[in-house]
Amino acid sequence: MFLFFNNISFLNPEFFGLLLLLPAIGAWYFFKRKEYYPTLKMPNLNSVSDLSSWRGKLRGILPILRALAFIMLVIAIARPQETLKEEEVKAEGIDIFLVLDVSYSMLAKDLTPDRMEASKRVATDFVERRKYDRIGLALFGGEAFTQCPLTTDHRVVKEFLAGTKAGILGQGTAIGMGLSSAVNHIKDSESESKIIILLTDGVSNTGYIQPMTAAEIAVEFGAKVYTIGVGTQGEALYPINPASTGRLRYQPVKVEIDEVLLKKISEMSGGKYFRATDDKSLENIYAEIDRLEKTEIEVTTIKRHSEEFYVFAFAGLLFLILEILLRYVIFRAIP
Repeated sequence: MFLFFNNISFLNPEFFGLLLLLPAIGAWYFFKRKEYYPTLKMPNLNSVSDLSSWRGKLRGILPILRALAFIMLVIAIARPQETLKEEEVKAEGIDIFLVLDVSYSMLAKDLTPDRMEASKRVATDFVERRKYDRIGLALFGGEAFTQCPLTTDHRVVKEFLAGTKAGILGQGTAIGMGLSSAVNHIKDSESESKIIILLTDGVSNTGYIQPMTAAEIAVEFGAKVYTIGVGTQGEALYPINPASTGRLRYQPVKVEIDEVLLKKISEMSGGKYFRATDDKSLENIYAEIDRLEKTEIEVTTIKRHSEEFYVFAFAGLLFLILEILLRYVIFRAIP
């Protein structure tokens, strides 16, 4: 009942003032009841103590039924209306391709719990915020692979992100191949805004497509590239050959990121380069990209009202008819 009233408004709420009559009617009924129900004085009630009947017990509901009928009819003449809202959303989405480095170095421990998991977590949060955009996912290590083409089904993108593991594409960092893989899928997009977000933690050292060549192709097809370098300043714990137990061993290694290259790629395409040295800065980077690349949304709200007074009018008449039937048929008093 309370959920029903959440969307209810009243066209004539001033009629609720009639409910103030209820206490007056109740007082009048209380003081006048002896005139309608005369009493018989007896020395004691021992002889009639067991003569109570169901009719006598139920007779007390008659004033309650009449009060309920009055309340329902007052609500009905106050004209309750349900407000129905419809929203028409016209969104001009952006095509966004996430390009993620999955080399073994992404297991470094300078982010929590490592660069790989931190990057996946923040990227997933970013995907959830881009409700109206098509998003794709490309991975690169020693090779490059398109994990997910552009899609509005963000559930699929998040599932692919969750299943991504460091080292699945071999040794090395092929930045050019990762970027070209994204460009190859986004180039035919009809969207006015084409965005590529490339995240890496190293230096391009393999691949048959040079990073600058891939950047030039991106510019040719109107794609803006944001680049992110992940890694702390100085040294970080990097994974090395597994121990005899099969577990990875870590040792401090100097962090090397080709920031000059990443800046060139972003600047020539109209994007921006960011450096993420910890979890918080990585979150702030994606938040800034989210602000820079806003989706245009036009929302039109249409309000409609449906009359709901008949529900209360029917209930009021039902209570009134029930009270009359009980009073003059079931509980009828014989003079």
